[in-house]
Amino acid sequence: MALTFPLHRNPYPATDDAVARVLADPGFGDHFTDHMAVAIWTKDGGWGADEVKPYGPFQMDPASAVLHYAQEVFEGMKAYRHADGSIHLFRPEANAHRFQNSAARLMLPQLPGEDFVRACAELVRADAAWVPDAEGERSLYLRPFMFASEVFLGVRAAQTVTFCVIASPAGPYFTGGVKPVDIWVTDTYARAGVGGTGSAKCGGNYAASLIAQYEGYDHGCSQVLFIEAADKDRVEELGGMNVFLVTADGRLVTPALTGTILEGITRDSILTVAGDLGLVPEERRITPEELFGGIADGTTVEAFSCGTAAVVTPIGAFKSAQGEWRLPENGSPATMAIRNAILDIQYGRAADDHGWMRPIA
Repeated sequence: MALTFPLHRNPYPATDDAVARVLADPGFGDHFTDHMAVAIWTKDGGWGADEVKPYGPFQMDPASAVLHYAQEVFEGMKAYRHADGSIHLFRPEANAHRFQNSAARLMLPQLPGEDFVRACAELVRADAAWVPDAEGERSLYLRPFMFASEVFLGVRAAQTVTFCVIASPAGPYFTGGVKPVDIWVTDTYARAGVGGTGSAKCGGNYAASLIAQYEGYDHGCSQVLFIEAADKDRVEELGGMNVFLVTADGRLVTPALTGTILEGITRDSILTVAGDLGLVPEERRITPEELFGGIADGTTVEAFSCGTAAVVTPIGAFKSAQGEWRLPENGSPATMAIRNAILDIQYGRAADDHGWMRPIA
């Protein structure tokens, strides 16, 4: 039976003035809306206890399985308000599909795609006042997640699992305008390996990336790019974003999905939009030698990272223990064209020729 997520309204919602203050300067992940969507799965009963309820803490037993064995997955997506006041989700079915794949890898139950989308839509409808207006690049960030909530100590798949969606207003990623960032390249640390959880969106991958990310901070970089762990012969992805290279002859190159790289929804969208913009997309192996050598000899003229939060971020340079490779200061025309094309679709400023936007309010 499909879940419906009936609304049990928060009796003490934030005041209009409080919401307005948050939306004026939301930051990212700092404030949360009045409600959350929740459902519970049990081995014997399947999915149920679904509702949109007041936002608040979970009461967790110290022996809850997720606290000991990290059996959890999550998603990141956004709701956008268009100029006419309507609210839309961007490719929620793709998020639902990836959520299912992540859950399968972590031995968590499958949440039907329509239930995933309905949970997100019903939460946004309940908290529509928290969706910023169309000015700038503000949005409502959604965080669907699922975790093993059964109380037990033992290495097996949990038999009670909690699904939840929370929402947080998000401001523009680049408050002072889009600027290139420097990226630290590591082959010392790895976020995932062949046969591991690299293609799943689970917290362990992000925890594994932190030590290298902070090493990057120490070298003046904003993020870290990982080289494949075993043979150190191919570029993978950043700690939380996919990476692209733009060549002088109009090719858009990104590492192929090998089971160690997250299948980014922004990544997939960019591969489609690139063709619309006259670029030739390529998904293939990229060696560190090609990455660094292409910048040095002028074959690679732009690079950028992508993800839900920042959409597209131009890269100014790659740095490693072996040296620094700085890209031309050319304004990143292809990168910015891709970025603007994605944003224009998301905010309703351009035709949605690919059927990506889902109106919900």
